[in-house]
Amino acid sequence: MGQELGGAKLTASSLRDQALRVIRARIISGELAPGRLYALGAVAEQLGVSVTPVREAVLDLAREGLVELARNRGFRVREMTDGDLDEIVELRRMIEVSAVRTIAERGLLADAEADRLREIAAATEKCAADGDWVGFLDNDRDLHMGLLAHLGNERLLTIVGSLRDQGRLYGLDHVAGSASLMESTHEHDTLIDAVAAGEADLAAAIMDRHLRHTRGIWAGHAEHSG
Repeated sequence: MGQELGGAKLTASSLRDQALRVIRARIISGELAPGRLYALGAVAEQLGVSVTPVREAVLDLAREGLVELARNRGFRVREMTDGDLDEIVELRRMIEVSAVRTIAERGLLADAEADRLREIAAATEKCAADGDWVGFLDNDRDLHMGLLAHLGNERLLTIVGSLRDQGRLYGLDHVAGSASLMESTHEHDTLIDAVAAGEADLAAAIMDRHLRHTRGIWAGHAEHSG
């Protein structure tokens, strides 16, 4: 029997897009547990929509690698292994370290935008301190994607966004209450400062350390830079 999905019912026009956002958010937050079967009909009923937009949303999530389809039954959230996380972080390091270096070298981060990113960094830190893990993930995504957006490469954003979502399948239980999570949030300010100042090598080094640090946190054994 499929599991039910909690949350508010959907009422606006683009039901598919809304269903996609809601289901993805609950996967990333850990509310939808890996390995369990979720019936499309039960999910649709909880969201107050027909099965069609939910089916379309789940197909999108399957293409992103977040779920596995159970034919004529529903879907399961993918199980995430240590090897999967290693691959994801390796790819993110290959992409994001080079990206922030380029943004810094070309002076693409204006002062006003840097200030906006610092506000998001502060919100991220507050969410971590308050134990608001869903809010932390939202702000952390906005910060990283907002910084990378200055490169003007939409394909890069799509790839990184997908990699981030897949990495979050490891579950919030691996970060909740982690003291090293606060250390990771502090790196955001130094990263923004380095990029804004045009210090490309420093920005690249901070991003590389941040991603390695994040990998350790999500595995439950945070790495500490020396």
